[in-house]
Amino acid sequence: MSLSTARSFLSEAGYGEQELDANSALMELDKGLRSGKLGEQCEAVVLFPKLFQKYPFPILINSAFLKLADIFRLGNNFLRLCVLKVTQQSEKHLEKILNVDEFVKRIFSVIHSNDPVARAITLRMLGSMASIIPERKSAHHSIRQSLDSHDNVEVEAAIFAAASFSAQSKDFAAGICNKISEMIQGLDTPVDLKLKLIPTLQHMHHDADLASGSRELLQQLVTSYPSTEMVIVTLHTFTLLATSSLIHIPKQIQLLLSYLREDPRRAVKRLSIQDLKLLAKKAPHLWTRENTQTLCECALSIPYNSLKLGMLSVLSTLSGTIAIKQYFSLPAGGASAPSRPTDLVRLAQESCYHSNLAVAAHGVTVLSNIAISCPEKDVLQLEQDTVLGVESLLVICSQDDSPSAQSTLKTALTSLVRLLKSRPHLSQPAVEVLLCQLRCARDPARVLMCHALAAIAMQMPVLGEGMLGDLVDLYRLAGRATSDKQQELLVTLATVVFVASQSSLSAEVKTVIKQQLEEVANGWTVYRIARQASRMGCHELCSELYQSLRTRVASEHFYFWLNSLKEFSQAEHCLSRLEDGNYSGVMTAIAEALRSYQKGIASLTAASTPLSPLAFQCEFVKLRIAMLQALSQLICTCNSLKTSPPPAIATTIALSSGNELQRCGRISTQMKVSMDEFRNLASRYADLYQSSFDADSATLRNVELQQQSCLLISYVIEALILDPHTASFPDYGAVGSEQAESEYERRLMSVFNHVLEEVESLSRKHPPVSYLVRKQAAFQLGGRATSCSEKGVQGGAGVVFGIDGSCLCDAVIALLKVPLSFQRYFFQKLQSTSIKLALSPSPRSPTEPIPVQNNQQLTLKVEGVVQHGSAPGLFRKIQSVCLNVSSTLQGKSGQDYKGGGGVDAGLSGQDSWTPPGMGFDVKHQIPLEAKTNEIERRVEPHNDYFSTQFLLNFSILGTHTVTVETSVVDGSGIEWKTGPKSTLSIKSLEDPYSQQLRHQLQQQQQSQQALPQPAPQRSVYARFQ
Repeated sequence: MSLSTARSFLSEAGYGEQELDANSALMELDKGLRSGKLGEQCEAVVLFPKLFQKYPFPILINSAFLKLADIFRLGNNFLRLCVLKVTQQSEKHLEKILNVDEFVKRIFSVIHSNDPVARAITLRMLGSMASIIPERKSAHHSIRQSLDSHDNVEVEAAIFAAASFSAQSKDFAAGICNKISEMIQGLDTPVDLKLKLIPTLQHMHHDADLASGSRELLQQLVTSYPSTEMVIVTLHTFTLLATSSLIHIPKQIQLLLSYLREDPRRAVKRLSIQDLKLLAKKAPHLWTRENTQTLCECALSIPYNSLKLGMLSVLSTLSGTIAIKQYFSLPAGGASAPSRPTDLVRLAQESCYHSNLAVAAHGVTVLSNIAISCPEKDVLQLEQDTVLGVESLLVICSQDDSPSAQSTLKTALTSLVRLLKSRPHLSQPAVEVLLCQLRCARDPARVLMCHALAAIAMQMPVLGEGMLGDLVDLYRLAGRATSDKQQELLVTLATVVFVASQSSLSAEVKTVIKQQLEEVANGWTVYRIARQASRMGCHELCSELYQSLRTRVASEHFYFWLNSLKEFSQAEHCLSRLEDGNYSGVMTAIAEALRSYQKGIASLTAASTPLSPLAFQCEFVKLRIAMLQALSQLICTCNSLKTSPPPAIATTIALSSGNELQRCGRISTQMKVSMDEFRNLASRYADLYQSSFDADSATLRNVELQQQSCLLISYVIEALILDPHTASFPDYGAVGSEQAESEYERRLMSVFNHVLEEVESLSRKHPPVSYLVRKQAAFQLGGRATSCSEKGVQGGAGVVFGIDGSCLCDAVIALLKVPLSFQRYFFQKLQSTSIKLALSPSPRSPTEPIPVQNNQQLTLKVEGVVQHGSAPGLFRKIQSVCLNVSSTLQGKSGQDYKGGGGVDAGLSGQDSWTPPGMGFDVKHQIPLEAKTNEIERRVEPHNDYFSTQFLLNFSILGTHTVTVETSVVDGSGIEWKTGPKSTLSIKSLEDPYSQQLRHQLQQQQQSQQALPQPAPQRSVYARFQ
């Protein structure tokens, strides 16, 4: 194979392509390294990062880096430079090198070269490896020597290495600090070299003394060298050192504010603003009122728009944090000066109408944050100023297509939505302004305003009906071209229409949308609108849109995907037409929905591929099918009381079985089965929730609501029929306390509240069925029952059962009438996280077990790599990985510790040895603690790699299956069952000593059986028998 073949194998393999294994790929690259042509060697070197990305495990990485070290040692400077670049790109894989000493030895040999360029590349190589050799004294010595070199290239490389090692090693930082200080203060050191040496001091933060000494040196430098470049570099190093040491942040804020106020140079002011913003993000709680007031005064007096914009950016960052509370809080000694609070407000009010749009956007942001965080400070005036500022920006930016204007408009609308969330009474006039401006705005501005209207309608659903007419009129006029912005506008306008209509589209609205889509929309736009309709519960429209798209795709997988979405939408549309009290119609609708769902799940399975298995979608739909089946069975059970009353022998059955609910007939058993089925469904929804680590919060909330629905039905069955004393709905309190973020959640919350109120009302009016049944049993057992009293109790139970059954059916209808929402994760996966495991020892072949002697323990090493998609950590990040290792005995060997032929059989009746503190299985004489292994351990991945070891015991002879299950724990401490799950087959063999002892005992038994048995002696009494 050539290098081109290896390159193709190292690229992403498509569907159906076979990937090259790690060893073969490394061998192909090794052939390129050993080539006599420089070009092929360089090409092989630069392919190594792809190899590390595809096979990120230590065995291969160790071998690869050793080969690269040989190339570095024997090659020319260009090859060394290529190896250096590969090492810097693969920095997170360096800790997987197993033979660190050998790797460093081969690299370090070049430091003794007579070529200063070779030594410089070696120093940079050592600096790139500082994370794995932080305390290597030979490297420390070489760096100190090279700092005194007369070659500028080598000195710059030594400075880079010194900075890298200072960040990793406390001893090196303490030892090199004086050397760097002497070079910076030395008169023979050029100024450009001093500018490169100063940033090294930012890493001198390992202890307080070192940080204080470095800060004093920087203070001397900023005073002794007042040139612009020196001040800028020194101040920035000051800031970075303060952010690492933390204790010097207040002093650094004061220093930067002093330079911002007093230094006339714009470059220094600009650097001060940048560092102040860094400190505002890093530690806003350390900003005092005096610091914020000084920044406000500087912003009010500065004549330059660029600097004013920077200062407002810092204030905008601070206004969204605790610093704004500290600014408006009263001092400890008494009342605050009246001028202090007004400076920030006055600055924001003036900036809202500034000619610079970016300045105006930050002014609006500051005003809205003040109005939200500090309602006691003239809240009415602040609200009016914020709304007027947004309106002015809206008028200006809506007619401007430039990126800066659109960015300003987005910032202003975001501030408006946040203000309306905390001040709902301002929503109506704000919506009217947006709708009015929407008619005359440009397309890019219309898209942003539609997003704002959708967010406002989600927060205030009551405003949706009022804006629907204007939105439909706008939709008629929207599509007149096929440009990208026009297509985007069609999608956003349709989204606002769906939100405003609250999942009940009229025929006129559907006609307008479909007409516009037929005229100007492309296939992708139609799909996006259909996807939004599925999220908002408009299933009739999206079903028609999916059906129109099925024949417009080029892949059969896409066809089956669209066909499944069409079937799911049709199923949910069948359920949306339910009527209250029509119980027979419910059964018909559920049957139609189940038929469509079964067709859809078949198409969804056909749409899945190895690269896109659609696991979440399939499981979500399967759970929906199971839930519909359970609801159908529950309605049948409630209706069966009318057609199948309790038999005449129900009382006898109840007395014989001890279950008083048997007096109601088989319906009590069916209700118990239904309750258990709904609890099982809730458990399955919880498992789906735990396995969806990459899902967005709305999707997870949707799954949680489905689980709550199952728990609600289970609670109603138990509270009304089975046992009200043990019935509980514990999770509802947490759910109800949260504010609903979608129309689907809001409607489900309303159903939950209504059902719980009905259950509470029925519990007060009528005693539960179980109570009446127990009362009847008490009458009969006490011998005081008369025919009239017994019939009265039975009649009461029947009446209550009928009322409770009607309540259950009404609850089912109310849940089914809420259109199901298919959230984003059903269609789109924004975050992708997977774990790849490697177990060692590994078997020679997949079907061959790993042999181990039963008197020894097996060390199982588990290595793993966390792999991310394009947006790692978008919703949540992995804090630690939880590994659970368990083993189960699959089959016992014939030669075991079992009685009947083994060591224990030979010793039966004799002195058999029992290990102290260990119980035995009497039947097989097997130590109970040795039957299985169950170990759980948490490890924190470093650079997306983790490794740990388990010690497993296989004292029972036979074949064992070891299972390694992986789950992850996020930053909030929540455990997610993400997988993967790996298995390993282990064969436990008898140790040689026990085997030899068993053979000796068997030979002794055989020899004893071969000897002639002596004749039995007759006793005195034998003659009389």
